[in-house]
Amino acid sequence: MFKELMYINSRPLPFEFYTASDLWTDEHIAKQMLNYHLHPNIDAASRNSSFIAKSSEWIINHFGLTEGKKVADFGCGPGLYTTAFAKAGADVTGIDFSANSLAYAREVARNNDVEINYVNTNYLDFTADNHFDLITMIMCDFCALSPEQRKTMLRKFYALLKPRGSILLDVYSFNAFNKLSEKRVFEPNLMDGFWAEEHYYGFLNTFKYEQKKVMLDKYVIIQQSKVRMIYNWLQYFSPADLEAEIAACGFTGIELLGDVAGSKYQNESNEFAVIIRK
Repeated sequence: MFKELMYINSRPLPFEFYTASDLWTDEHIAKQMLNYHLHPNIDAASRNSSFIAKSSEWIINHFGLTEGKKVADFGCGPGLYTTAFAKAGADVTGIDFSANSLAYAREVARNNDVEINYVNTNYLDFTADNHFDLITMIMCDFCALSPEQRKTMLRKFYALLKPRGSILLDVYSFNAFNKLSEKRVFEPNLMDGFWAEEHYYGFLNTFKYEQKKVMLDKYVIIQQSKVRMIYNWLQYFSPADLEAEIAACGFTGIELLGDVAGSKYQNESNEFAVIIRK
């Protein structure tokens, strides 16, 4: 038991493990994630509904998402942005790991009488013959990727963009990182049954990597039949660090914003957004 507890509470190297498939493809967890996506008043898997409406309108107007414009939304979830883009007239592709979220998104598209191409895959593996005018990655998904994965993603974006195309993504800031601290939690049915339908015991270790500006929520879920470990990594950025990563992948134009609704950048904000141009 002592060795097991030592392993449960051990600190891995930054981005040493990648468990996105466990988070997005487990049937029970996928249902819980969809509930978070659709909650109108909280910023969990998605932003709150009022911000989504505000940011969707700004994106449509700023990037001119009318008929003939091609848009790809990476990590589209249940289609909260893709539906708005398609209703504006754009030709929209949504990419997501969760089949459950995409089933909901397809139903919403049918109900709104719009056509959206939804692709169920890990967006790191996505390929397409199409080229896009705009690529979006919203809700700080970029932060969940390792440095190598981010490089892969940016190079993929570069290849998928039309000439003079744009990318819009948001990230967490150093300001948010500085407010966080390490913690340890043990609780029966941790997070009120989020992780499994049957009874389980859950351990949460939050690790802070000061030098790398990385946070990890490491979940160990102990059920009667199995033990699972889920690693939720988040990278935090300064504008300069993010711009350096982007420039290293061949992009030349970068515009700093406060968020994906087009607000002005502020140093004290917990997150910020960038428009990247090819």
